[in-house]
Amino acid sequence: MNRFLLTLSMAFGVVFIAGLWIPLKAIMAQELLTLAWAESQARQQPARPWPWADTWPVARLQLAADSEPLIVLDGVHGESLAFGPGRLPGTGRAVVIAGHRDTHFQALQALSIGAPLRYQDSQGQWRHYEVVAIRVVDSRREGLRPEQLAPEHLLLVTCYPFDSLDSNGPLRYLVEARPVGPVPWQDNRRTGIANTDF
Repeated sequence: MNRFLLTLSMAFGVVFIAGLWIPLKAIMAQELLTLAWAESQARQQPARPWPWADTWPVARLQLAADSEPLIVLDGVHGESLAFGPGRLPGTGRAVVIAGHRDTHFQALQALSIGAPLRYQDSQGQWRHYEVVAIRVVDSRREGLRPEQLAPEHLLLVTCYPFDSLDSNGPLRYLVEARPVGPVPWQDNRRTGIANTDF
């Protein structure tokens, strides 16, 4: 009986730790990515968050006034998306960012039409956006065509539904935002010596 309980306890522990691995990795990585973002801004060149990283910070994205900006990585391959949202390269003047629905992009489900978003590019410039469309598409029938987006638009992509246990489902949740003038954020925090405008 003791051996059975020990085996059961160990199995439970392994499953529990495995279930927490991706969310914990995502949270811890954002701290290292924040440091790499600060270094890339100071040096004006890409800085890898850890020596073996195959990606680097290229932007920051703020989904709500009361949330910390997310570090956006270069590329949308599985290795980079495990650590943060990724920017799809080669989309012209439009910006396409993908992220996991159960970590960094879980907040997309709370966005509504008219919600403000902010995006900071690699030159440190903040761009303000307003959500203009939210829809669910079937990736088997409708492919993502960034060239069809209006110039300067922002498209956020994640898997759908948010509470699904199937990580390979075909549905995608799309949030499209258009550029607008500066949005008066309620949050007036300042960090460091320089005014970071957030």
